[in-house]
Amino acid sequence: MNTRGETDPMPDDDFQAFVEQRYTALLRTAYLLCGSRDRAEDLLQNALAAALPKWRRMDHPEAYVRRIMVNQLANDWRRPIREIVTAVLPDRARHTGDAVEERDQLWSALRRLPVRMRAVLVLRYWEDRSEQETAQILGVTVGTVKSHSSRGLARLRELIEPGPSAALTTANGGN
Repeated sequence: MNTRGETDPMPDDDFQAFVEQRYTALLRTAYLLCGSRDRAEDLLQNALAAALPKWRRMDHPEAYVRRIMVNQLANDWRRPIREIVTAVLPDRARHTGDAVEERDQLWSALRRLPVRMRAVLVLRYWEDRSEQETAQILGVTVGTVKSHSSRGLARLRELIEPGPSAALTTANGGN
């Protein structure tokens, strides 16, 4: 029962099938947007909960859920940050290798971008969505997607320090 004494509707079978089929892809997007598995799961669950009451009226449910996630994340970032202070830091896995370092450097730079710009880059380049799909998911024009893509990639290039291979390429005259 809800607060008005009414019984809550059971999820539609189509909605359950949608969640089962698209959960992993949506969770990946949520993770890329917020950078934490726990926060990504919460973000996705909240988005699915918000989508359920409107399920029967949705034309593009996956795009709708992605847009909810982006909007919720933007709203969360406007709120004050509440950090938990602890005397002991948790252990972190240590990885070696250039690929891991490059990925971490890219992720660190991506986190420094504004929410909408990050969302455009994640949808366009990580999920390989078209400009039209990205615009529809975010509720913006294709021109906005193009400008955010261009500016976001330029900003990422500024934020990412060239690695040793880039320095060698530059030293060899680009060969």
